[in-house]
Amino acid sequence: MATAVLTPDQLDGQAARLHDTQAWQQIVTGWEHTAAEPTPALALGPARVSDWRGMLSVPVDQLIDDTLRALPAPPPHERPLPGRLGAMLPDRVHLWRRVGQSDLRPSVHLGHARQILAAWGWQNTPYRLRNARGARCVCGAMISAHRLGYGSLDTVDRAGAWLITELRAQGWPGLIGPWNRHPGRTAADALALVDATIRRASLAGQ
Repeated sequence: MATAVLTPDQLDGQAARLHDTQAWQQIVTGWEHTAAEPTPALALGPARVSDWRGMLSVPVDQLIDDTLRALPAPPPHERPLPGRLGAMLPDRVHLWRRVGQSDLRPSVHLGHARQILAAWGWQNTPYRLRNARGARCVCGAMISAHRLGYGSLDTVDRAGAWLITELRAQGWPGLIGPWNRHPGRTAADALALVDATIRRASLAGQ
């Protein structure tokens, strides 16, 4: 099965370019504000006092959409990851797992990447998808999740852009790779970053 070869650095660069586009900035600007600004109360005549819809400042359909969008992403489907030997094998060995898999929201894709980091381990060797034990960097976990069947390459890019958005919110000005390799970085830091990004993307409906 032919597939695009993507390295952690390529993912990092693509996610950064997406993050810098005007369209992406429109997506993430005000993501935490899902409801419209309040409008002055409507003047209700005696015949409409019992119509509770007239007392709302936004349509009911919008309230429902806003509520659904604010719900957290469902946990990823529990399909066991390959074991430790599978973690050490090249990802192309696992490409058969992509057959028949539908696309996912970025937050769900990141949930699978988190499973990989937790089960296979985290590493910060520069410019490496994995170390000798099969542990992944943050970008490497996202790429592995894609190759295991969890999300398209477009979803991986959007998940990476959400990661960069979260890093910017935390005050990190650079890319994901340098953050992952920064001295003193720990596996707990990596998992916390992914968790915060999942929450941010979920609240935005992604």
